[in-house]
Amino acid sequence: MVKMNLSDINVPELIADMWEPLNEEQREFLANNFILQNYKKNEILYCEGETPKYLMCLLSGKVKIYKDGVGGRSQIIRMIKPVEYFGYRAYFAKEDYVTAAAAFEPSIVCLIPMNAITTLVAQNNNLSLFFVKQLSVDLGIADERTVNLTQKHIRGRLAESLLVLKESYGLEEDGSTLSIYLSREDLANLSNMTTSNAIRTLSNFATERLITIDGRKIKIIDEEKLKRISKIG
Repeated sequence: MVKMNLSDINVPELIADMWEPLNEEQREFLANNFILQNYKKNEILYCEGETPKYLMCLLSGKVKIYKDGVGGRSQIIRMIKPVEYFGYRAYFAKEDYVTAAAAFEPSIVCLIPMNAITTLVAQNNNLSLFFVKQLSVDLGIADERTVNLTQKHIRGRLAESLLVLKESYGLEEDGSTLSIYLSREDLANLSNMTTSNAIRTLSNFATERLITIDGRKIKIIDEEKLKRISKIG
């Protein structure tokens, strides 16, 4: 983890939606109370059981929120994309982290001390509503994902994961290759299945010409059919 030089950083461009509700004095306070950290690939941002200290905003790169389960298996809870906020729910709940976070690739994260956030929230009702909205959206996503991962069959779960990755990170210049390269284990952890099931289902999707596979690169060939498979479950 490397602290970056902030001398040339434009704060409003980085955290515009948080910046907007603040008055000039509050903006100056926020500008003086954040740091940027550069994380390497696979580096841990925080661990389960740690006490939360920062609101985090991913500025570039890719981050996974995950939880270790039974038998050493992990479940990927969320995939964070720029520019999204994370890592603050536990602080508001007055509890330690119940998940962990790690960088999928080199990433830059804005860290704002939670005591600075609570100071601003106490002063600014609009900022309070901003966090209520953020938490409400995240809760809705979590509820839907819980249902999908427990009720859908393997094909539906994997199809949904591929579509989520496309929506979150987009496609490369060819317009079909996912702009994220996951190991089969990570893809399985995202889809709530074993690695062997993920490998077998991916192979079936390739045989059906829904996707093509080149190592960790996955190219979506028939998005509409993937959507139908995901919807059917």
